[in-house]
Amino acid sequence: MYENSFPNKRYKHTLEFLRKHIDTNESILDLGVHNPFTKIMQQEGYQVTNTSGEDLDVDFSAVVDTDADVLTAFEIFEHLLAPLHLLSNSKSKKLVASIPLKLWFSPAYRSKTDKWDRHYHEFEDWQFDWLLEKAGWEIQDSMKWTNPVKKIGLRPLLRLFTSRYYIVYATRK
Repeated sequence: MYENSFPNKRYKHTLEFLRKHIDTNESILDLGVHNPFTKIMQQEGYQVTNTSGEDLDVDFSAVVDTDADVLTAFEIFEHLLAPLHLLSNSKSKKLVASIPLKLWFSPAYRSKTDKWDRHYHEFEDWQFDWLLEKAGWEIQDSMKWTNPVKKIGLRPLLRLFTSRYYIVYATRK
C-alpha cells in the first residue's frame, strides 16, 4: 500500500496527538485492518485491536460490541457512505480520528483498481465537527497540517500551505 510513499509526516503528527490525549493503559479499537500505524502504536505501548476488514457501513458490530476505552479512526471515515450510525453506536468514551480535508483544487481520491481505496467523503473541518456533534461527541482538541509533495506545478505549490489533514480528540457527551 505504501510503496515509495510511506506517510512519515502524517504518522509523526498522529502519534504526537495520540500521546497528548490517550494513555497507554487505555485500550484502543482502531477502525480498519492491522496496518503500519497499528504497529507503531503497539511499539509505543498502546493496547490496540483492529477491526477485521468488514464493511463498516453495513456491519459495525465490532464497534458496538467492544469494551475498548478509545475508538481510533485514522483516514477511515472518508471511505464510508454513512459514518453517523457507527459513531452514534460506539460505546467507547474517547475518540481520536483523522481525515483528509477536502481540497478545492483537487478532486476526491479514487483508486481505479481497489474498490476499498476510494473516498466517498472528503470533509471540510466544519462538516466533520458537525458529524461528530450529531453522533454525540464533543471535540476537546483538534489540529491540522499540510502535506506538501515533491513535484512541480500549481497544485504542489498550493499543498505547501493548504491544510490536508485534520485530527480531533473527542469525548462522549
